[in-house]
Amino acid sequence: MRRTIRWTIILAALGVMFSGCETKTTNIDIDNDKGEAVMGLDYRDFQGAAQDMIESLLASGAVDKKSGDRYVLVVSRIVNDTMQHIDTDQLIKKIRVGLLQSGKVVVTTAVGLEGAEDEMSMHARETLRGNAEFDQKSVAGKGSMIAPDLSLSGKILQRNIKVDSKTQRVEYYFQMSLTEIKTGLAYWEDERIVAKRGSNKAVSW
Repeated sequence: MRRTIRWTIILAALGVMFSGCETKTTNIDIDNDKGEAVMGLDYRDFQGAAQDMIESLLASGAVDKKSGDRYVLVVSRIVNDTMQHIDTDQLIKKIRVGLLQSGKVVVTTAVGLEGAEDEMSMHARETLRGNAEFDQKSVAGKGSMIAPDLSLSGKILQRNIKVDSKTQRVEYYFQMSLTEIKTGLAYWEDERIVAKRGSNKAVSW
């Protein structure tokens, strides 16, 4: 009995000791994150790359329409050529939001390489046309969708470089192109590099 009690006390003490060593969970101020950098890509890298691309695109004048109207943009393929399982929407969504807020571009979600991003535009037409329960004057008619003028495509690449026996450098290349669909001509292209240096023991995936 005494031995059982003794082991119970020891295990309880170990539990308290190890729980005290655990990292405490805290909220992050994403606008003022002073946390240590990581070898992989984090939200700060995507925010920085997206903001740079937005500023570059707007400064280029490629989305300045002479009539003052807004261009219709469609998102093409954004290729992830890194060792990380990342969702490229993490980058493109921030760029889309920035361009929409500029007032120079609207984004169509009715068309995409793998089908419509928002299938409701077509589904509503197919379902509601001819349905007596709906006022047909309020149902979108044929020929009312707007075709895109511009296509945004890109790629994220990763390059790992061994500096010495203890150090490595990881470079991430964010590349983007804006193409006029009518002519197939690229009106804007840019590249941003995020480079990191750290221990060879650190992983970047």
